Amino acid sequence: MVTAAITGLGIALPPVTGQDEIWDGYFSAHYAGPRNGLARRIFTNSGVRTRHAAVSPLIEDVSEWSTERRMRRYQAEVMPLGKAAVGRALADAGIAAGDLGLFAVCSCTGYATPGLDILLARDMGMSPSVQRLFVGHMGCYAALPGLGVVSDFVTARGRPALLLCAELTSLHLQPPGARGDIQQIVSHALFSDAAAAVVVTDAASGYAVREVAAITDTSTADHMTWEVTDQGFRMGLSPRVPAVLATHVRGLVDQVLSRHGRSIADVDGWAVHPGGPKILDVVQEQLELPGTALSASRSVLAAHGNCSSPTVLLVLDELRRRPSPPRTVVMLAFGPGLTLYVTLLEGSSL
Repeated sequence: MVTAAITGLGIALPPVTGQDEIWDGYFSAHYAGPRNGLARRIFTNSGVRTRHAAVSPLIEDVSEWSTERRMRRYQAEVMPLGKAAVGRALADAGIAAGDLGLFAVCSCTGYATPGLDILLARDMGMSPSVQRLFVGHMGCYAALPGLGVVSDFVTARGRPALLLCAELTSLHLQPPGARGDIQQIVSHALFSDAAAAVVVTDAASGYAVREVAAITDTSTADHMTWEVTDQGFRMGLSPRVPAVLATHVRGLVDQVLSRHGRSIADVDGWAVHPGGPKILDVVQEQLELPGTALSASRSVLAAHGNCSSPTVLLVLDELRRRPSPPRTVVMLAFGPGLTLYVTLLEGSSL
């Protein structure tokens, strides 16, 4: 039986900005008034030290832009970022763009047709017969169902596939009086821009994708939302999200591991989407992990912020670059639904 494995990974990041710099230079005035002290505490306690913005509020204030204007800018900014991530992933895997049988793209921060899947396939030299898939509005967990799709393609067809996750959350800065103001403050303190791509092939090396599993608690669907408005996309983020994850994360992780004869003690690499410090704290507590188990996730949150769908791939990239990369990796990501995805990887480092 063909085994699908991650054999290449590429990251591309727009310019970096310090969290203190972006607070002092923009958000302190953006949230002037009675909520200023609260907003400052949220920024300070976010766990983010630096993050990336294709459109920095220190240079351009997009908070009053129309959605149309934001979408036009998305297309201009995301193309070079996506191209860089795809090129690096292909080089890392040692294959040509023309060898790909499937090109899948995940993004919830911008839409256009022809979009990234069509234009990058053209510009990167992919075959005219390459199959394409665009996954939108799944949010922070999209990389894992995306990885499931490209892995299934490799298993069924025996041809290489590539997944690109690209997000420009900086384009969705909201006016200071937007509905759910505190939720907007939290979002603006955490979110960042990035692109990450993975190549999946039937090679014996790399990280074999053993299983992708999910659970959705539809009774809490309103806890995390991503609404299209006349002024960009607005995030809804309930403070009750960590409690919902606490209810489901241990059971799903145990189920996936047990199906492969593994337990939590056998996992030496945890790539957990750093939705925020409380999310990581809850996962660590529920899985009874040692203090350093989520260090890669906390490091990515500090250095890059929450980049939505690419973030869990940034964590995987950090794990694989360690002097002794992990052999068994569990990837966890969360998003609207409320949905939790788990992916089990096994094998050698990339």
